Amino acid sequence: MSLLAIGTLGYDDVETIHEQRTGLLGGSAVHFAVAAAPYGTVRLVSVVGQDWHAADSRLLEARGVDLAGLEVAEGKTFRWGGRYEANWNKRHTLFTELNVLETFQPKLPVAYRDSRFVFLANAHPAVQMAGLAQVEQPRFVVADTMNLWINIARPELDTLLKRVDGVILNDEEASMLTGEANLIRAARAVLSLGPRYVILKKGEHGAFIMGPDAHFSLPAYPVTEVVDPTGAGDSFAGGFMGALARAGEPSAMNLRRAMLHGTVTASFCVEGFSVEGLTGRGLDDYQRRYDELREIVSI
Repeated sequence: MSLLAIGTLGYDDVETIHEQRTGLLGGSAVHFAVAAAPYGTVRLVSVVGQDWHAADSRLLEARGVDLAGLEVAEGKTFRWGGRYEANWNKRHTLFTELNVLETFQPKLPVAYRDSRFVFLANAHPAVQMAGLAQVEQPRFVVADTMNLWINIARPELDTLLKRVDGVILNDEEASMLTGEANLIRAARAVLSLGPRYVILKKGEHGAFIMGPDAHFSLPAYPVTEVVDPTGAGDSFAGGFMGALARAGEPSAMNLRRAMLHGTVTASFCVEGFSVEGLTGRGLDDYQRRYDELREIVSI
């Protein structure tokens, strides 16, 4: 499996109605890589500052994440703080400190350039394109984005969407990108922008994928207690891409199976702060919950 992730490593401060935690290991690439690593080694490209903890590198490497592409730059690591309301659906960003991420330009080690499966985690689309340009012959590329880039970097985002196989959005982002309130119309409008597939995340209401040979929807795995939803979307992407890379081919059936794997990894993520819900889990744990979810969605 050659799975490459380009994205953010950072530290988070998270407030919920039950607890407040500071300095948690976070960032889009962290949740993605930790979720995807049981399927096979994840090659990670990112940047951290001089305040990065060596123990966090050891945690990632023990999980099976290749950190040859991790750059340590002068300055501080990316930091984010957020607060969740009681129903978990509304999140308030309290602060965002880009720090070393502000000038980050991805530099792929030579050994990473043959990666076949690529995930471009949430970042400025120009940064995502700079990373993708260094991959020689990718087989399947998926990008994440957010409302900020839709608002301030639309030309670059439009260019990126023509160069990727899939894009992951939530319902709000899909509507912003296309002007369509109906999610089915929004998904079709996103496909007209260039990608072959669009994956729409609907939080506790599940997710669906649409493309030329795939139209599949499923609910979220029924978690009994949510602890921290931070990183759930990136964990979904990790399970999705990890399963695809392990399968080796993005066929219609493998895409459907990967959707279930993404839903499973996201369900583990929300059961703990940071990556606590994921780090103690392996393929056997994933498979058990996958089988349970398959029973739920089968007739």
